[in-house]
Amino acid sequence: MLLKDVIEAHIDKMKNKGRSQETVRGYESDLRLFNQYLEGQFNGSVYIDDLTEETVEAYLLKRKNEDNVSPSSVNRYLATIRGCLHYAVKQKLVPFNVAEDIEPLKVHRAERIHLTESELETLIAAIEHPIIKEAARLMAYTGARVSECTNLTLDDVDFEKNVIRIIEGKGGKSRVIPMHQTLKIHLQHYQAHIRPKYITSSKFFATQKTGELSQQYINRMLHTTTKKLGWQKKVTCHILRHTFASQLVSKNINIVKISKILGHADVRTTSIYTHTNMEELAEAVNSLS
Repeated sequence: MLLKDVIEAHIDKMKNKGRSQETVRGYESDLRLFNQYLEGQFNGSVYIDDLTEETVEAYLLKRKNEDNVSPSSVNRYLATIRGCLHYAVKQKLVPFNVAEDIEPLKVHRAERIHLTESELETLIAAIEHPIIKEAARLMAYTGARVSECTNLTLDDVDFEKNVIRIIEGKGGKSRVIPMHQTLKIHLQHYQAHIRPKYITSSKFFATQKTGELSQQYINRMLHTTTKKLGWQKKVTCHILRHTFASQLVSKNINIVKISKILGHADVRTTSIYTHTNMEELAEAVNSLS
């Protein structure tokens, strides 16, 4: 069976299992790049049983050395290829997964950037676009991903029950996030006075022109705002999510509860949001008798 046909069947399987459009799009893009590389190497179509551990390693090496792809991205390619080949094994198209024993690259994980409470207030106050200001506030008060924020509908924001419903977030998982009272006040004001009144869009954050709000536009506005403030920190939508999680951690909220709010499938993912503040550690050590 041709590799490209296996990829297509694997992608269809992911869609049928309810994986998010963003996830499916990423997997499909990575696997098509892999197939294109192999077709160039084989000078023609590639069959699934043509693959060897060496061909997969050669592709990953090319991405790392020639394309200057980061180690974490190389590991993502490896995981994507493994997943596709795992599907092929389950379908009895190949006897074993040739990528199973390939070692992922070591990744140095620097401590993630987050904003202090005063920095967050300064940033939101400085955002000039009124709709993006409220979208940024929502992400900072809920930890919602930017895709979840832009996909919110009017029905998802429930002012009566004081909750925000994230419908089919990352991995196709839905969750409910309690609405902070300060956030509620701002969102009600936004809906009553800022959101365009004469549009048919069901999206909560919507412009008059498009009826929605793009993820790229929000990140671009955050970049413009931080530049205006003269900050060296690179602030993105994900930094707002990280800031929300970091503030919960600093208030000693149970990490399992934080994981549930963030929509993490594994609590180990949430552990990256814990910080070790050296001043606090020094104070703790010096308090010892």
